[in-house]
Amino acid sequence: MSAEEWSTQALQAFDAVVRAGGGLRVRGGQRGMAQCVAETFARAQLGKVEDDATPQRAIAVVQAGTGVGKSLAYCAPAIAIALARGTRVVISTATVALQEQLVHKDLPLLAAQMPEPFRFALAKGRGRYVCKLKLERLAGAGAAGEGDGADDDLFPEDEAPASGQVHEARVRFYKGMADALASSAWDGDRDSLHEQPDAALWRPVAAEASSCTGKHCPVFSECSYFEARKALVGAQVIVVNHDLLLASLGARVLPELDNCLLVLDEAHHLPATALEQFACRMDLSRLAWVDRLASRALRVGTLLEVMEVADIPAQASGLRQALQALERLALDAYGPELRGETGGSGPRRWARPGDAATPTRHRPARGLLAAQLHAPLAEVAAQASAFLESLRAIAKALRTALRDTPLEARRLAALYAQIGMLAPRLEEVHACATLLLQAPAEGASAVPAAKWFTLAQSGEFLLLQAHASPVLPGNTLRQQLWSVVRGAVLTSATLTSCGSFDFFLRESGLWGMEEARTLEVASPFDYAAQGTLVLAETRADPKDADRFNAEMVDALLEDLTRVRAGALVLFTSREQMRRAVDALATDMRTRVLVQNQLPRPQLLARHRERVAAGEPSIVFGMQSFGEGLDLPGALCESVFITKLPFAPPDDPVAEARAEWLRSVGRDPFTELVVPATALRLAQWAGRAIRSEDDQAHVYCYDKRLTRTRYGQQLLKGLPPFALEQRAPLQPL
Repeated sequence: MSAEEWSTQALQAFDAVVRAGGGLRVRGGQRGMAQCVAETFARAQLGKVEDDATPQRAIAVVQAGTGVGKSLAYCAPAIAIALARGTRVVISTATVALQEQLVHKDLPLLAAQMPEPFRFALAKGRGRYVCKLKLERLAGAGAAGEGDGADDDLFPEDEAPASGQVHEARVRFYKGMADALASSAWDGDRDSLHEQPDAALWRPVAAEASSCTGKHCPVFSECSYFEARKALVGAQVIVVNHDLLLASLGARVLPELDNCLLVLDEAHHLPATALEQFACRMDLSRLAWVDRLASRALRVGTLLEVMEVADIPAQASGLRQALQALERLALDAYGPELRGETGGSGPRRWARPGDAATPTRHRPARGLLAAQLHAPLAEVAAQASAFLESLRAIAKALRTALRDTPLEARRLAALYAQIGMLAPRLEEVHACATLLLQAPAEGASAVPAAKWFTLAQSGEFLLLQAHASPVLPGNTLRQQLWSVVRGAVLTSATLTSCGSFDFFLRESGLWGMEEARTLEVASPFDYAAQGTLVLAETRADPKDADRFNAEMVDALLEDLTRVRAGALVLFTSREQMRRAVDALATDMRTRVLVQNQLPRPQLLARHRERVAAGEPSIVFGMQSFGEGLDLPGALCESVFITKLPFAPPDDPVAEARAEWLRSVGRDPFTELVVPATALRLAQWAGRAIRSEDDQAHVYCYDKRLTRTRYGQQLLKGLPPFALEQRAPLQPL
């Protein structure tokens, strides 16, 4: 079948679903998007090609305004083509909410309407599932055999032994989980727990690849992770998230991307996810894990008669000494900056032991580390590399023993897990040291990595960490993702910035790729009739935070008195939100729900209950509440944007990138800050109108939106609301 025939057949499948109805609502612009998806996936050349041939790639970047119904527009044609071509569809999203909507609502409805049946499944990372073997071991900590190390793994990141009460509490927690798993009251999925455990509690029992022996594990047949993976085997549609997609590159966890169709929904998150995925850090202060890993590796390696085990004591000792030297020399080089003793109005006192102190940070300019750090960093990288080789030899011997002596499987798998729980820390040390050692290349096109150090206080201890990250997400995505993908559709309600796709194309690594096309599908909503943008300016300059916040809070509180149903207030800092909360009148406090005072699901449930009861309900939130919230109708009749949502000025990766742009004669504010702010502002304003029946007001108290040139650019990226200009409040 030709590409044209595949495309036509896929569009016919979409039309048939639309005609069938069944709860799937047709929206304006939806068919145009579906046609783009069908044509894109029909053109992509999948699977093997001739040795000297270049496969034909096809990529579409589609901005689908709120209300277009993009899920149906990409699902129906993509699935139809996948079934016709005998391949699969991978749909990647950024939020759990959309994953659940696809798996529990959209795909079941679609499966009931499509002429050919298909199966779908949700894929989660290993870390979302419990390892039964590790759980049983930690649930019995204290009763385990001598040298088992289970007590250490209860607190894998602590230097000092925990108190007896804390130890017993953790054992009881793990025992409760083990009992629930054994009785089938729990399926082993972290997300299905009644209460989500802290990361420090969950990490020791997570089913990570580094501690997994797979089919050789004695409880493999009862493994929650592999049980969940069975659903993926026969599924033609697999729903994942961006983190898992990028983490799985080259790991054979998902279908091979050169032989499947890829949809990236909420694609505006992809660049940030890429930076997070390929950033790394290493702890220079808490090093007990090095000796613990060496002790376990030495014991297991000796048991299995692995020759490389003889080198482990020297490797561990060399690594610890190099990390300690690096810590000492880094504090010598950057201590004053990290302790806040330079710049500003004079020295600042370091927090007393026990104070809750936010980590301080220092980023060496242009990624150039102090010369005295080079030697210990090189030693860290060399010793970590050698240590990792020894661990690989032990792991290979363990896998061989597991295969050859199945009666010893439980003991051997437990040994494998004990080493695997700590090995990722060694891998990250090696990766971080390697990236920190990377010298800035010469030339205007050379982009240095972002490198920085953080210092925090925990009780009586100072904790120093080193960090490194790529600076340009587009470069990383082009090398890691687009080099293997053959057919992809990227979509979101906000992919254009200031009226252009250029910023997103650069950030996502698609700029200049001939195979990438763009399409903008307008929202079917009548924004001018349904919504009003109220430009509620202040006299104070927003750059003068104290005066601006005081005046903004006065205006905001006055406006909140007129709220009769649901409203959302979005703040750009915790301090700003705190000032607004403190200024609330007593009767107003009962109407306000503040982010983090309750878990997000509970807070939103209470908000819905209040609005349903005819009561005013106002949600105070920050960035995470500015997107992904779907509060249609009376649930959100007003959105209040306190200040333009510029990114925090102290992000080290953004700082490093801005520094590089300035060094090559480019303007980071115009090229980076304004486009990124435009995307964020469009997301915030997008909380207002969620359906054809909504009527809402969006308030913005930042006069820069209308009084600056870049503000006019930001306005271009907002829906075409009716505009209402309001004079500042008169001072009392």
